[in-house]
Amino acid sequence: MLSAAELTLDHVIPRSRGGSSTWENLVACCHACNRKKGNRLPHEAEMRPLREPRPFNLHTSRHIMRLMGHSDAKWRKYLFY
Repeated sequence: MLSAAELTLDHVIPRSRGGSSTWENLVACCHACNRKKGNRLPHEAEMRPLREPRPFNLHTSRHIMRLMGHSDAKWRKYLFY
């Protein structure tokens, strides 16, 4: 598993090709894969997401808040968990 510092967000449909910055179009990926995909659609780069992008749900957002609160004390006062 990669650390947060080793990850970036990729637009499945690149913004330059009409993709939006929505949860349904964003996936986490490593920097090398993001560079490899570049400005192409996944099938053009012969790549595909391991999981289909989907919007956050309450469980996911609470999990992220817990992780942030445990890893960075500066965030604890802003997070509910």
